Amino acid sequence: MKQFYSFLLLLAATVLTGAVQAQTINGDLNHNGDLDVDDITLLINGYLTGEKEYFNGEGDKDNEYVDLGLSVKWATMNVGANAPEEYGDYFAWGETKPKDDYELSTYKWCNDSYNELTKYCTDSDYGINDNKTVLDLVDDAAHVNWGGSWRMPTHDEWKELKEKCNWKWTTQNGVKGRRVTGPNGNSIFLPAAGYRWGDSLYDEDNGGSYWSSSLFPDYFSDAYDLYFDSDNAECDYSSDRRYGHSVRAVCP
Repeated sequence: MKQFYSFLLLLAATVLTGAVQAQTINGDLNHNGDLDVDDITLLINGYLTGEKEYFNGEGDKDNEYVDLGLSVKWATMNVGANAPEEYGDYFAWGETKPKDDYELSTYKWCNDSYNELTKYCTDSDYGINDNKTVLDLVDDAAHVNWGGSWRMPTHDEWKELKEKCNWKWTTQNGVKGRRVTGPNGNSIFLPAAGYRWGDSLYDEDNGGSYWSSSLFPDYFSDAYDLYFDSDNAECDYSSDRRYGHSVRAVCP
C-alpha cells in the first residue's frame, strides 16, 4: 500500500511538473490559478475513485443543466437528488458529505469553537488566517460529488440569478418551491427543502436555504446563502457554516 501511494504522489508530481514546463495551467485542477497541494489531492482522489471527470474538465453527463441566459448554467436538481423536486442532500459549508448531526462539535473547519477556525478565516483572532474567501474545489460539495466543471455558485452568481430572473412560488409534483425563469424564458425549480440544524430538519416545505461558495466577510462563522419562502427571496444574508443547507450546482 505504501508503494501504491508513493506511486500516486510521483504521478501527481509528474503531471503537475509537466504542466509547469508547458507554461500552462493544465494541472490546475481546482482552478485557483496555482499548482498546489489541493491539485495533487484532487488528482489522487480521481485515481482512487475512478472519477476521471476530475481531469478532463467536462461536466458529468448524468447531471443536466439549464441555460437561463446568465453567466453560468444551472443544474436542474440539487446535489443528492434524482429529480428537480427532490430535496437532495444537506451539507455544512465547506463539507462534501451529508451527516446525521449538524453541530459546532461536528463541523470540519473548527476546533469546537468559532474562535479556532482552521480554514476559511481572514482574521487571526478567530483562528488560522488563510485569507480564503471562496471554497477550494476540494471542499466544494457540488464539485466533489459531481466532478467535471460542476461547482457551487458564488455569492455574485446567486445575486445574478435573483436580480435577472423571475421567481414564482409554486408547486411541482406536490413539492413547494420557487420556479426561477431566466431572461431567455428557460427555468429551473428550487424545492423548499428547509435546512438542518443538529439532528432535525426545519422549515421544510416553507423555505429553501442554498449555500454559495463565498465566505461572509463580516462574521467569520457565516457564509453567504440564498434563502427564499413564499413571500421573498434574499441572497445578501448569511447563515451559520455548521447548518446543513441544500446545494445547487453551476457550470460554465
